[in-house]
Amino acid sequence: MSRITQKSVEEVRQRARLDDIVGEYVQLRSAGADSLKGLCPFHDEKTPSFHVRPSAGYFHCFGCGEGGDAIAFVQKIEHVSFVEAIEHLARKFGVTVEKEETGGRREPGGVKKSRLIDAHRVAVEFYEQHLRSNDGALAMKILHDRHFDDAAIADYRLGYSPQSWDSLYSHLRKHGFYDEEILEAGLATRGRRGIYDRFRGRLMWPIMSITGEPIGFGARKIHDDDEGPKYLNTPETPIYHKSQVLYGLDKAKKSIARERRVVVVEGYTDVMAMHLAGVPYAVATCGTAFGADHIRIVRRLLGDSHNPAAGVMLSSGQTYGGEVIFTFDGDAAGQKAALKAFAEDQSFATQTFIAVAPEGKDPCEVRMAYGDEGVRAIVEGRLPLFEFAIRSTLATVSLSTAEGRTSGLRAAAPMVASIRDRVLRSEYTRQLASWLGMDEQTVREAVQEAKKRGLPRFAAPSEPNAPSEPTPPAQTSLTPLAQLKDPVERLEREVLGAYLQFPWHTQDSVLNALDSRTFLFPLHQRVYEAILAAGGTSLYTQRFNELRAASGDGGANEESLRRQAAQYFLTTILESTDSLLRPAMTQIAVEPLPERREEHTERYVRTLTASLVRQGIVRQIAELRSVLQRTDSTDPQYNSRFEYLMELEKKKREWEAQLS
Repeated sequence: MSRITQKSVEEVRQRARLDDIVGEYVQLRSAGADSLKGLCPFHDEKTPSFHVRPSAGYFHCFGCGEGGDAIAFVQKIEHVSFVEAIEHLARKFGVTVEKEETGGRREPGGVKKSRLIDAHRVAVEFYEQHLRSNDGALAMKILHDRHFDDAAIADYRLGYSPQSWDSLYSHLRKHGFYDEEILEAGLATRGRRGIYDRFRGRLMWPIMSITGEPIGFGARKIHDDDEGPKYLNTPETPIYHKSQVLYGLDKAKKSIARERRVVVVEGYTDVMAMHLAGVPYAVATCGTAFGADHIRIVRRLLGDSHNPAAGVMLSSGQTYGGEVIFTFDGDAAGQKAALKAFAEDQSFATQTFIAVAPEGKDPCEVRMAYGDEGVRAIVEGRLPLFEFAIRSTLATVSLSTAEGRTSGLRAAAPMVASIRDRVLRSEYTRQLASWLGMDEQTVREAVQEAKKRGLPRFAAPSEPNAPSEPTPPAQTSLTPLAQLKDPVERLEREVLGAYLQFPWHTQDSVLNALDSRTFLFPLHQRVYEAILAAGGTSLYTQRFNELRAASGDGGANEESLRRQAAQYFLTTILESTDSLLRPAMTQIAVEPLPERREEHTERYVRTLTASLVRQGIVRQIAELRSVLQRTDSTDPQYNSRFEYLMELEKKKREWEAQLS
């Protein structure tokens, strides 16, 4: 049995930029010096509590307590093993993974996810080749007829699955994949005649993970004799979960984060049409409705951290929290889907818009008929979800008659009543009166009556401060630094934070020689003792010197070497720390410290240290004075205690001088 060498693990840790990795899943914003924050990808939240410290290479969520380095992040976000996370990062950052034999037997277990991804890579290339062969002529014609040129086809890596029984299966076997791997990847099926290809005679769209790795396929039938469904997708596999996948997200994620806008369309060709028409933030679900998991993914990329009920509009016309625009083709089914699109998350509704394509066309058909401008016009013609829902209901009655207007009021009043934001509900009450051509007071009374009956017609946004869905209990035992009220506790926490986050400023300081009793709070004492037990900042110094000697440039690239040494310092300490204490230490290593300019950090650390030491001395002076007050002046110990008091007073003045 073989394992990845420690050298390769260390190289991956050094090369992997945590902020780049996390940034593929979460929109990160500055949270102070060398600190970034965003919405946690591991639990649903409305306010950012997920912090990343790039120079240290560690993250921590103050909401759910998750934390760790780049490897731990990939393990958690992709649900992979330690080895698979290393291999994923090695591919991403160009590290050659070395392995060594351990002499043991292979442990039992399922297929590695990395093998399933590799099988999909081979399949993507196989389908691409067949699209450009004679077999794929019809599939290629269909794409060209839909105004997708060869460059777009290549960019989205479209392909064609041959109509033969097991051509892909045989191809994968030749590339060294086992039956178990091919079946578990969802690329083949076992039947009475043996194993055969799942996709045959179809136009193929590779479905990529958010990081751009192939994890599944969407397959459209193109032959008249194909009796299967119009679209056939990859089944649920260890790497493909349709409720957590959005087609085109790997290409759209940066635009979504930058523009704070996402357009959700219904098909793969619609995503391509949107992107090619200048709407690069379009995505599509893969054979399932837009649900809670999709909402969480979108929220993280939008950086949706405001109170959605506020509905603040920017000069560009976008809401402050970002926009989620659903496009439907205008038929009854599409409108029904639009009204249900936000039901999974009430507060999502206020930033949700509906864009209905003209003449029942989908975005791809609009592009064919009206060009790129027509596609962009769909997005610009969006309506707020509430307006769309209410107007869709009113469209079912005749507003030219008293009876029709009354029916419209009875149907729409519960919809308005279900809007929990009082200001927004009042505004839509006024709007409803205008659309119906009725007296506003009459409409307001109908809405109030509907609210009393408690008959909401669809999910609506929560009021500000309304209770939200409970989040998992925090795993960490520490209150965030920013929330600490006790000045002593805050100072101790800041000192420990400076120790872990700026080891290059503490390597020669008095911090390395303090008595742990200098810290008044027991947990802080344990953290400090754990740092010293692991080696303290001598770990950093030794590693930095080794890296500088190995670089051969005399330390010219000192900032990079410092970052690598700091990551080694922190990783070594955390790995040698008790698992119960580790979450608290990770939090301290990541949580933002007071903002300051980089050139002032050294003085900041020195001042913190002086304040802590002075605080300890002041505490000793108070205790000694109390003892002296209870000691008779004739007691033999009185003079020695008094002399020690004078010595402490002198030390106190010396430390105060450093603080001046």
